[in-house]
Amino acid sequence: MRRAWGRLAGAAILGVVVWQVGSASVVEGLRSLDAAVLLLGLAIGAVSTVACAWRWHLVARELGVEIAVPAAVAACYRAQLLNTVLPGGVLGDVHRGVVHGRSTGETGRALRAVGWERVAGQAVQASVAVLVVGLVPSPVRPALPWVLAGVVVVAAVAGLVVRSARGDGWWSRLARTARDDVRLGLLVRRSWPGVLVASVVALGGYVATYVVAARAVGVEAPVSTLLPLVLVVLVAAGLPVNVAGWGPREGMAAWAFAVSGLGAATGVATAVAYGAMVLVANLPGLVVVLASGRPATAPAATGGRVRA
Repeated sequence: MRRAWGRLAGAAILGVVVWQVGSASVVEGLRSLDAAVLLLGLAIGAVSTVACAWRWHLVARELGVEIAVPAAVAACYRAQLLNTVLPGGVLGDVHRGVVHGRSTGETGRALRAVGWERVAGQAVQASVAVLVVGLVPSPVRPALPWVLAGVVVVAAVAGLVVRSARGDGWWSRLARTARDDVRLGLLVRRSWPGVLVASVVALGGYVATYVVAARAVGVEAPVSTLLPLVLVVLVAAGLPVNVAGWGPREGMAAWAFAVSGLGAATGVATAVAYGAMVLVANLPGLVVVLASGRPATAPAATGGRVRA
């Protein structure tokens, strides 16, 4: 039910944005892409995917469900493709956790490894966004209190989880498991610097792809102007209220580009171009899906949700 409401909210946001800005911006975003741009996006996407796979490899190793980097790369490509074509934007991640869990006999740990891997990426992304928006003069700086509020809420929830790790209820057991994962595995081992580096590399790939999309649409603003805008849009894109990644990304892009004097329509066109580039960059995952011989609807049967 919560996933259905999230998809409905994402569709509503996207609908309002297109209604206000017009469908011409969507067409313009798609028409701006040519073979050279898509190939560049494919190359950048490969770097980001390998970085995410390495991050997953490190986290899974600390939780005792190690996965080899080549296998992690293939699974990440498949997961990213499923995330971009299936509702919710998270089913691919659930799928890779379940598949890895079946291969190791530790489905719970494998799903938690995927969850912590995504949490690490989102945490680094939010931290970089706060730092850049706070330091670099930009019209999107008014959004900083909202980003900080989100960080405070997440920190407060994490604190409640730690404090509630008592008793025998399912919530207490879940809280103790999360606490033990962090305190006994993810923080006391030596993998966290690698996780940090991998997260920064992956984020750099996302930012680079967005800048390429902006240039393809015709935005000539310097990178120093685009960087705060892009980071705010990427944070919004990570919200669990979207339709295969669409919705909050376009809404935030329309606002950020409008307040920066670049135009809401240009923001939407750039977001659409970025979404199309990401889809093409994830197409290698189709090879993995076909090679695995498993139906793409497999994640839906898990009923799970793992994402920051």
